This record gives sequence, structure tokens and C-alpha cells, in this order.
Amino acid sequence: MVEYKLDEEEQEILNAFESGKLKSVPNVKDEIEKHRQIAAATFKKDKRINIRIANRDLSELQKLALAEGIPYQTFITSILHKFADGKYIEKQH
Repeated sequence: MVEYKLDEEEQEILNAFESGKLKSVPNVKDEIEKHRQIAAATFKKDKRINIRIANRDLSELQKLALAEGIPYQTFITSILHKFADGKYIEKQH
């Protein structure tokens, strides 16, 4: 038998499941499809823009994207999306 070490969040979910606090979603297939459609609409890229950016800034964005393991254009799009949605949170150094 393989034992897995759960992090705090996973343990909280397991405890809620075992105590019966988690309930099954009615019409789970419909809910999954609804959320798939919302996700697809959220990430639909239907506009193209061209911007001029300082080489230094682009290099830094590319380094950050590499650290995240995603293409730099996807990374920049993600930052812009979060900012437009009011969900961008600047980290304190």
C-alpha cells in the first residue's frame, strides 16, 4: 500500500468528504459542460494587437514566463487578463 502525504488543503478536503460535508452536485454532467463553456469563452483569443516594448522589459517577461514554464506571449496575455479583471496582485519584493 502506497501512502501519500497530504498538504493542508488536501487534508481539509479529505476531512470534509469523510465527515459528509461535501455533497454531490446535481446534474454533474451539465455543470461540467457549463464550466467548460465558460472557460472556453474566458480564454478565447479573438483580437490581435501590436505593441512596442522596451527590450529590457521583454527580456524580463520572457525570464518570468520561462520560470512559470509557459510561452512568454501566453504569460503576457495572462497578466493583461488578470489586470483587466481587477485580479492582478502585485507581489512585494
